[in-house]
Amino acid sequence: MFSLQSFFSKDDKFLDLLEGSAKECRDSVAALQKLLGRTDGLSLDEFIASRRRNKQISNEIAELLCRTSITGLEREDIEALANSLYKIPKTVEKFAERYILFSDRVSGLQWQQHVELLAGASTTLLTMVKELRSSSELEKIKGQNDILQKVEGDADKLMLAAFGELCSREKDPVTLIVVKDLYELLEKVVDRCRDTGIVISNIVLKNS
Repeated sequence: MFSLQSFFSKDDKFLDLLEGSAKECRDSVAALQKLLGRTDGLSLDEFIASRRRNKQISNEIAELLCRTSITGLEREDIEALANSLYKIPKTVEKFAERYILFSDRVSGLQWQQHVELLAGASTTLLTMVKELRSSSELEKIKGQNDILQKVEGDADKLMLAAFGELCSREKDPVTLIVVKDLYELLEKVVDRCRDTGIVISNIVLKNS
């Protein structure tokens, strides 16, 4: 049995902030699900607010690191995890921005499967961050990381299949370019979740 409690007994504030950042990642994906289910009243407000909250969390972590001489985690690991988490809602916002801009061209496409994969990845990521606070088995973290790796592979296959199907019937080159860009942004969100899972796994392995 592997326990991280001895490493984090004095780091509750860091863990609170990192969990808050992971929750913003999950909430930004939930906002994306709502956006893709609408046909009017499209807005970036929720995404902008989520990204700003996550930026504030990143700033608080940086300030806390400056004021803290000893941490359970290595300072660079805390920074790496905070930075990796911040990139997720930022990328989700980029997708939402372009989706709204070109909504008239892409409104007929189906996004449910794509977003369900994102929702699963962001939820798994939040679970992994929470594991840093409690007793955890190294194998459990590895298993959760394997889930993220599988989601990344499934997302790639889904996007290739969906884009290939679109190319077979869509003749407008502008629409194809727009959709390709959106699929690549979704892929980047999944990749960022996977990369963050790797950061967490490496932290746990290093302290095991």
